[in-house]
Amino acid sequence: MALSKKPVTGMKDILPNEMQIRDYVISVIKETYGKFGFTPIETPCVENIENLSNKQGGENEKLIFKILKRGEKLKLETATGENDLVDGGLRYDLTVPLVRYYSNHANELPSPFKALQIGNVWRAERPQRGRYRQFMQCDIDILGEPSNLAEIELILATTTTLGRLGFRNFQIRINERRILKAMASYSGFAQEDYDSVFITLDKMDKIGLDGVEAELLEAGYEKECVDSYLSLFRGIREAQDGLAYLADRLGTCLDEGVKENLQEIMDSVRATKASQFELVFDPTLVRGMSYYTGTIFEVAMPEFGGSCGGGGRYDKMVGKFTGNDVPACGFSIGFERIILLMLENDFQVPSQPEKVAYLLEKGLPGQELCRVIAKAQQARSEGKQVLVVRMNKNKKFQKEQLNKEGYLEFEEFYKNPLK
Repeated sequence: MALSKKPVTGMKDILPNEMQIRDYVISVIKETYGKFGFTPIETPCVENIENLSNKQGGENEKLIFKILKRGEKLKLETATGENDLVDGGLRYDLTVPLVRYYSNHANELPSPFKALQIGNVWRAERPQRGRYRQFMQCDIDILGEPSNLAEIELILATTTTLGRLGFRNFQIRINERRILKAMASYSGFAQEDYDSVFITLDKMDKIGLDGVEAELLEAGYEKECVDSYLSLFRGIREAQDGLAYLADRLGTCLDEGVKENLQEIMDSVRATKASQFELVFDPTLVRGMSYYTGTIFEVAMPEFGGSCGGGGRYDKMVGKFTGNDVPACGFSIGFERIILLMLENDFQVPSQPEKVAYLLEKGLPGQELCRVIAKAQQARSEGKQVLVVRMNKNKKFQKEQLNKEGYLEFEEFYKNPLK
């Protein structure tokens, strides 16, 4: 039986053209984030299963690729459940590994610590456009900064990067978890029902206000609570300033200073942004991770029709590892979705070196071969990209294939120079 030549479902091979774009995007990301003071780090792809299953990752905890114990630790005959068989898992995001990393090395790191992490993550979910089971994530995080300077820097760094990659007129949607909770409290929902209500609210862009109403009523919530809740969203649509309207309606249900803090973030970003985008307050923005404690934000690109990145503040997560809370905030670019859009728009990597292909006839004498290689080395030292390959029988097809890889100039070398 022949071995399968296709990758595992939900994972993909990356061809040279896409790899060039990916490398270019990573270089822009590293350069831009570096200018904002972010430091590259790396964490293992495997984490302890207890860290991944600590009820902080929302729905992603159901999608973990789990790893069996090995050797003597794996005792199938006495195992009574999954916990007896599994001790690790592939990371489903970069935030949990970052927090573990910070908790382990805090004494060796500056404060605040600005981290840049780029790496693959894995989720056992249903593949679809722009969504895979193995995919690259690109995160920036600031740990140890309690003020909204963290949010402002994260949004500016991310939007500057997207602007440098050629994206225009995208949206940054912003909200606050404390506003979400205040709206639910004002409407009379029980605190233990908040997460369920937010899951339904998160579908607003797909099912609309009427769909959210129907789903909440179907779930058994009192009509008075649902009507009060939805009246807030209807009022925001009619208000000139949705944030001010909400703060006024919610009154003492909203913690003091939340409105002013969020307004300052929005005003600061709008006044200092370096790329073309719109920053909008969106009270329907939820974000799926339950570890968020304050500001949350998301990148929306009309050409993709969905989120292309997001993040927020998670001030309680370090405390899960150390017992002492540390303020933390992060922003993740939707790397794979950005690459998909660039490929669909036939993006060409700028400032590529001149590409030259040297085609060598089979049987070229050793002395002549050395001369060609020396010539290639000289051209490379001058900044050119030189490919030295044997000439195929179908030379026309070979050149067509090389053209697709960006080789527009050719030199041919034969055993008989008269050719």
